[in-house]
Amino acid sequence: MRRRFRRGSAARRTRRRSLHWKIIYKKVAEARRKTQIMQCIYGRSGGESGGGGSGNRRAALETIERLAGETAVVVFSVSTCCMCHVVKSLFCSLGVNPTVYELDELEDVGGGGGKQLREALAALVGELPVPAVFIGGKLVGGLDHVMAAHISGSLKPLLREAGALWL
Repeated sequence: MRRRFRRGSAARRTRRRSLHWKIIYKKVAEARRKTQIMQCIYGRSGGESGGGGSGNRRAALETIERLAGETAVVVFSVSTCCMCHVVKSLFCSLGVNPTVYELDELEDVGGGGGKQLREALAALVGELPVPAVFIGGKLVGGLDHVMAAHISGSLKPLLREAGALWL
């Protein structure tokens, strides 16, 4: 009988540990994302105002933030990218009309052309800068995050909350 108690206790401890590590992993990922945004805004050296790249980067990020907040769903894409086409097709099939900014066709939008916006998106999103999807002014991510949210069923409530879907 004593042996059973120990097994159950160890199993409970293991479950508790795994839950604990999942929480820690989420907090670390969130902190990394915030750090990346701050590094992108203020430059790699933490707030120095010297250097022309930091000002362009800051202006590009402000432009992205302004454009992402204008409508419920915003997609930054490239006209020749197949993943961008998939994201736009998904939103159209759901009945959502996203605002699409084609970065290769943008000449001058406030914080610079499409090249500066693409570099700023790369700093925000990480791996591939396009497609970058913002719903309700918040960065959702690229194709993988949007498809994962769609498959898990959390995309439609997110769109409803942002006001992109009525039903």
